[in-house]
Amino acid sequence: MSDEDPHLWLEDVTGDPALAWVRERNAETVDALAGAPGFKVLEREVREVLDDADRIPYPVRRGRYLYNFWQDADRVRGVWRRTGLEEYRQDRPAWETVLDLDALSEAEGEDWVWGGSDVLAPDHRLALVMLSRGGSDACVVREFDLEAREFVGDGYEVPEAKTRIGWIDRDHVWIGTDFGPGSMSASGYPLQVRRWQRGTPLAEAELVHQGEPSDLSADGWHDHTPGYARDFVSLHTDFWNSRLYLLGGAAEGDGGGAGGAGARLVPVDVPDDAVKYVHRQWLIVTTKSPWLGHAAGTLLAFDFDAYQAGGYADGAREPAVLFAPDEHTALAGHHWTRHHLILATRADVSSRLELLTPGPDGHGWTRAPLADVPPLSTASVVCTEPDESDEYFLNVSGFLQSATLYRGEGAGPGETVKQAPALFGTAGLTVSQHFAASADGTRVPYFVIGPEDRPGPGPTLLYGYGGFEVSQVPQYSAVIGRAWLARGGTYVLAGIRGGHEYGPAWHQAALGAHRVRAFDDFAAVARDLAGRGITTAAQLGIEGGSNGGLLMGAMLTRHPDLFGAVVAHVPLLDMLRFHRLLAGASWIAEYGDPDDPADRPHLMAISPYHQARADVPYPPLLLLTSTRDDRVHPGHARKMAARLRELGQSVLFHEHLGGGHAGATDHRQTAFNEALVHSFLWERLTPPHRGPGPAAT
Repeated sequence: MSDEDPHLWLEDVTGDPALAWVRERNAETVDALAGAPGFKVLEREVREVLDDADRIPYPVRRGRYLYNFWQDADRVRGVWRRTGLEEYRQDRPAWETVLDLDALSEAEGEDWVWGGSDVLAPDHRLALVMLSRGGSDACVVREFDLEAREFVGDGYEVPEAKTRIGWIDRDHVWIGTDFGPGSMSASGYPLQVRRWQRGTPLAEAELVHQGEPSDLSADGWHDHTPGYARDFVSLHTDFWNSRLYLLGGAAEGDGGGAGGAGARLVPVDVPDDAVKYVHRQWLIVTTKSPWLGHAAGTLLAFDFDAYQAGGYADGAREPAVLFAPDEHTALAGHHWTRHHLILATRADVSSRLELLTPGPDGHGWTRAPLADVPPLSTASVVCTEPDESDEYFLNVSGFLQSATLYRGEGAGPGETVKQAPALFGTAGLTVSQHFAASADGTRVPYFVIGPEDRPGPGPTLLYGYGGFEVSQVPQYSAVIGRAWLARGGTYVLAGIRGGHEYGPAWHQAALGAHRVRAFDDFAAVARDLAGRGITTAAQLGIEGGSNGGLLMGAMLTRHPDLFGAVVAHVPLLDMLRFHRLLAGASWIAEYGDPDDPADRPHLMAISPYHQARADVPYPPLLLLTSTRDDRVHPGHARKMAARLRELGQSVLFHEHLGGGHAGATDHRQTAFNEALVHSFLWERLTPPHRGPGPAAT
């Protein structure tokens, strides 16, 4: 492909010619797939799963209430609601609606999508509510009174942007937003950290820190922990490197106080590539490279005051090792309660949980198993409220095991508070884990979910991602269950390099010019599936989204002989222009810089848009994206579809006008997308005699 891009006009997100092209492609795809036998049945079955009234309403503790955001058939955009613990324990809790987005959208003539909230502790009355138009990352911010259940008339309000905002106290917030030229990075994230006082114009908020134009983002936040109230500033120089500063007293000669415009930024001397934060008296560090004699992927706890005051030589920076990785085990996360730390790890991608407790002097940590987690399943902490109690909510699920929500307090016995219904039949299905040998000999884990008594190779769907430290773990999906497994298909989940299945090294192995290792891993899993007799190339479909969409494009252009059909959601496909489109510049640390002569050759080599050819028989491709995706530009999918059409290749394309990076804003859109995907895959991977598919309406 020449350097001149003939499809550049499709990057004009809302341009009339581009949208006319989108409407034409959408109509073709709907004609090709939505009229298939059983499409409406499949769409309805997926919608039933999404709208199921008995699914678990996952809580967030805010003071005496448990909050939940809920969408269903009657509440399409959703409601923010709350209830008490005793009521929550009931099979059908009575909820108090706090904010109804359907009513708000109708009243204001906007397609509002919930973007989250920040509630001010300790009284939990005021909230900063984020509202997105059409599901985009950019949000408007409004202050909300949780007792009056209405927006504060003269409260904090921020226009649409990729804003970062958080409470300091009732009359002050930390804010980073679009203040005009120089205030936002090339990726569209705030570079300024400002302190905004209630009742003053946003434009007059005090500037505390200004990042450099080359930085990715800057952020300020206040630690409300009683006895440990402090302010911090973090600066992300790129996606994987950041610096942490304690906001100290005014520098000599400055008139400002702590937290004001004259405050000093006191560095916290930790490697830029480490994840770090301060909690109570501890500085917590997760290493990404070897440091102080500890391997990458180690979790360390330091006494923060001693660390800041002392040096390495005098022993003041001697840490407690809370977790050390091994060949099979990696850190999955950790969460604080008032007196404990819940440690989540993964051994060959299956979850383990421990409860860690610091000694009275902050040293001598003890540990004990927190819960028995079944093999080949995932446990995750849903919420804690570390300033107020040792309460935690814990979710456990597996591929064939619907979710169970547990509640506990510290080391005491836990209780089952919610059990999700089994929304598809699992009789005759089994789960197994295997390892494929990649091109360089690396063992790549993957899970197979399918018939226990396999009669022979059959239709199989392989999912992967392979980037940004995102792990692919066992979890229950009733959508996959109904749309694929219940029809006789086999589902496979691959934990390829680029993710975090085995810690930082697993991710770093596929960074930059080494991205091809992720592609090699995925291809190795595909070959292993065929070698085990689970499927054949003609019966193997693959699916991925975002960075996983890049993976799908790479598989299409590098290994077209291994697959029978390919599905890519909100994909990244033009690797020579990704850094110029929306948030793309933030991913240079992951992929490389197309403007750097050292990086451009490998980016050209992995760019599906540039590697597509007319003389190669590619498997059929389905591309899905969203006009309102302001993270991965819809131009990637649009241009790839246009180029493949031009080359005479088989491609279908569909773009929702709303949906954001999730691809859908409500259950109706999600069900439609899933019906498109599974109709496409089933038709192309199963000739008519191989399986009936869903019954026709």
